[in-house]
Amino acid sequence: MDEVLLRALTPSVLAALVRRGADFAAAEDAVQEALIEALRVWPADPPRDAKGWLVTVAWRKFLDATRADAARRRREDRVEEEPAPGPVASVDDTLQLYFLCAHPSLTPASAAALTLRAVGGLTTRQIAQAYLVPEATMAQRISRAKRTVSGVRFDQHGDVATVLRVLYLVFNEGYSGDVDLAAEAIRLTRQLAAVVDHPEVSGLLALMLLHHARRAARTAPDGSLVPLAEQDRGRWDTKLIAEGVVILQAALARDRLGEFQAQAAIAALHADAPTAEETDWVQIVEWYDELARLTDSPVVRLNRAVAVGEADGARAGLAALAGLDASLPRHAAVAAYLHERDGDLTTAARLYAEAAHKAPNLAERDHLTRQAARLNARLAAHGER
Repeated sequence: MDEVLLRALTPSVLAALVRRGADFAAAEDAVQEALIEALRVWPADPPRDAKGWLVTVAWRKFLDATRADAARRRREDRVEEEPAPGPVASVDDTLQLYFLCAHPSLTPASAAALTLRAVGGLTTRQIAQAYLVPEATMAQRISRAKRTVSGVRFDQHGDVATVLRVLYLVFNEGYSGDVDLAAEAIRLTRQLAAVVDHPEVSGLLALMLLHHARRAARTAPDGSLVPLAEQDRGRWDTKLIAEGVVILQAALARDRLGEFQAQAAIAALHADAPTAEETDWVQIVEWYDELARLTDSPVVRLNRAVAVGEADGARAGLAALAGLDASLPRHAAVAAYLHERDGDLTTAARLYAEAAHKAPNLAERDHLTRQAARLNARLAAHGER
């Protein structure tokens, strides 16, 4: 049983049901039932047309559920006809489904959460971490979004800004989390850039390419994280960097600056530096100032504190950090790094240990644990503990 194939087909099957008149919540339930049926039936009797099989079974499941609910009988006239048997055209509906989920009846935040859960394949916990809210709060938000669009015909597309936000979060989870979705996010953003003339679409694509270019160098052979300053820059993908820079320059030339362009500009400055020591941190701080003005995001200000620490010294970085909420994700890790650079190894070791305890994934936890152990070993060697 190829579960990867099932996952890849899910968006297209879901989109097929929505186009035929199914409301989103009911269509999602029907597709999940069809996937369960596939797991049961396919090992012994694999279909010749996997997508066609799933569409047919999911549609039958939807019809059964519709007929069972008296309140939905008014819809039977438009859902009565079953898909014709035979092969289903191979069409990539994923990007269309992103737009459909960004329905005008939903707030951008709710639309993004619903899309990430139903189409992006992220767990409720991963989405909650991306939005800096408790998991229970995000679960309620997703449930409310499903209720809102229940019974709504998906004949109005959402706006580009919401779709960009979802693609950005999917890429981030694929790039640094447990689910590898980065390449898929890039593929969809390329599709979007081909049909939508918008500088922020180009900015997001450039940002993805510039970050993805460094991916091979981000981990050691044992799977441990390699910080940016310690990465082997010879392993960076220069073709992706060059493409990202060209796309970014064209977007910036339109003089319609947005947050994704600003982030891409920061990534481009990192990519342009031959060594970590030659990074233009002063210009990076300036771009973070622009980004903070555009977003007023505490996470942006957290990252800015690191850049200030590199450009103007650790004390300046700690001063920039002082006004931020200590409960922010990775706040303790940033504080640890800046205290270490300032020579306060005892505080840095304690904060690295605290950050490890709060780390969102195993690789980051192990990295921070090693940093704490490294400093504790130095302190012990000098009799400072």
